[in-house]
Amino acid sequence: MTLRNPPDRWGGISQLLHWLVVALILTTGTLGLVMGDMRNSPTKIELYALHKSLGLTILALATLRLLWRLYAGAPRPVPGPRWQDRLAVLTHGLLYGLLFAIPLSGWTFNSAAGYPLQWFKLFNLPALVSRDADLRELAGNVHELLFWTLVSLALLHAAAALYHHVFQRDDTLARMLPRGWLRPRTPNSSLQD
Repeated sequence: MTLRNPPDRWGGISQLLHWLVVALILTTGTLGLVMGDMRNSPTKIELYALHKSLGLTILALATLRLLWRLYAGAPRPVPGPRWQDRLAVLTHGLLYGLLFAIPLSGWTFNSAAGYPLQWFKLFNLPALVSRDADLRELAGNVHELLFWTLVSLALLHAAAALYHHVFQRDDTLARMLPRGWLRPRTPNSSLQD
């Protein structure tokens, strides 16, 4: 058994990294939306700290995902129109870019605000920039804009996977799920790793 992605689907490590990042984005995004409307309190400070730690974790996992993808490769595209393959490549590139840009914009916002940045209270990270009120405001706005861009793109990505599964009846969605969760849709789908 090889660790690399087989030609017909995403391997277990790629799937694990994908779904772990999805879960962390949902959690971090929800925290970000909730904590902004909270009154100042120790609970709000704890939620901010958790949001920051999870954001840094996403940044680390995005780096790991990219390195893993470079090592393990990608399965061959599902047969279909060339424009769909190109759009999928573009969408994946944008999603990867956002997985880096959003945490880095948050880190910049935090640094420009002059707040300390810790990862789960285990260690401090350095400031990316010096304290600057104008940069803080800009980075905060960019952070929020990038988040909503990610939400839109992720919904489009999920809708495309469902469209492929339901209407095009191909294995696009099944390839990113553990074997057996969805039955392969194409007649020549491999059932083995």
